[in-house]
Amino acid sequence: MIKYLRLPWKTVRRGDIFNMDLLKFFTAGSVDDGKSTLIGRLLYDSESILADQLEALQQSNRKNDDGTIDLAILTDGLKAEREQGITIDVAYKYFQTDKRKFIIADTPGHIQYTRNMVTGASNSDLAIILVDARNGVVEQTIRHSFLVSLLELKHVVVCINKMDMVDYSESVFNTIKDAYSDIAAKLKIKEVTYIPVSALKGDNIVNKSERMPWFSGKSLLDHLETIEVNEAELSAQARMPVQWVIRPQTDELHDYRGYAGRVLSGSFKVGEKITVLPSGIHSEISRIETSLKDQNEVHSGMSVTLHLKDNIDISRGDIVVNSSNEPMVSQQIEADLCWMDTRALDPSIMYLVQHNSKLSKCKVQEILHKVNINTLEKIDADAFQLNDIGRIILKTAEPLAFDPYQDNKLNGGAILIDPRTNLTVGALMFRANAG
Repeated sequence: MIKYLRLPWKTVRRGDIFNMDLLKFFTAGSVDDGKSTLIGRLLYDSESILADQLEALQQSNRKNDDGTIDLAILTDGLKAEREQGITIDVAYKYFQTDKRKFIIADTPGHIQYTRNMVTGASNSDLAIILVDARNGVVEQTIRHSFLVSLLELKHVVVCINKMDMVDYSESVFNTIKDAYSDIAAKLKIKEVTYIPVSALKGDNIVNKSERMPWFSGKSLLDHLETIEVNEAELSAQARMPVQWVIRPQTDELHDYRGYAGRVLSGSFKVGEKITVLPSGIHSEISRIETSLKDQNEVHSGMSVTLHLKDNIDISRGDIVVNSSNEPMVSQQIEADLCWMDTRALDPSIMYLVQHNSKLSKCKVQEILHKVNINTLEKIDADAFQLNDIGRIILKTAEPLAFDPYQDNKLNGGAILIDPRTNLTVGALMFRANAG
């Protein structure tokens, strides 16, 4: 059995890797704000580059103006990116330190790739928004911040980059910080951390910068290693969509009836009163199985099989919740929609909505408004085009049991599917029962 794994900077026990806390974050900024260089610097200075990657990096002909290696190479995932000098998809990078594992989503900055940013941000715990110290807050900064607020990301880091090009000026940093604070207040983004950095020179990325003694905060990596993001585990909203009903019906397991799925949020205990939705039937948990052994209590992220005191009719797509804190149940739902298809939204046709393990037919009953994501102005609309964002009323063929996205995004998001092409055409953030 393998007990140890060799990583670029040290040897750690295999068990330590899988028990480590995981932080998922994404980066966003204008095209020339230095996202790729920042990620490259983060990987390089934290010694999170494999030997073959390091060799390829050293042999590359791509250099910065000062002759140093162009660390942006480390995020070049697509040939078209390298040819055009822009990111046109979501590139994922994985690394870890001795304190935490990380997944980085490097998202595009262009407005025509809004859907890509939404994809990267929707699975993230934290957003890094880059601002060029020379330009300050610009239109794309506002757009990216709007998407962060729409997706209810609670943790935002504003990296004011290229401080080396403004002589590491404290006044420049404070001016940009004040300007962004006004935007954050308007968008109700509550937790914002500001860090002055130079991705090119390595200031405040992994190591604290000696060239900005006026900044008393943490380096970017130190902040990422120590921030707490486990709200879902502490949630009182226990939710488990049923993936599979297990009925072996063998001589040995003649009366076995289990309901398998992954706990989305909160926790379940043996003896706890539960409700099965959308039927509304009540019961009590009699036993909880996991892959290892029976448990008295299970938490978010765990794959489990629940056994109930009563034999009731439960199907794939139903959701088990704690009876003391039930979600909304409705066939008419108000939701924010990000349209992701080149074919425009057609309110006259039937779509499919996938909410956890539940798949239902649906129609867009009404378009309430679209949002100009550069000015944040709400505008009237009768259709959605690629990358449009706005609010709709969705009418579903079957009731959905959901939480408002701002309360529990794990049970408040869904996707729209076009049955003609089987493509995902929209991302939904449920807001309220519109019935």
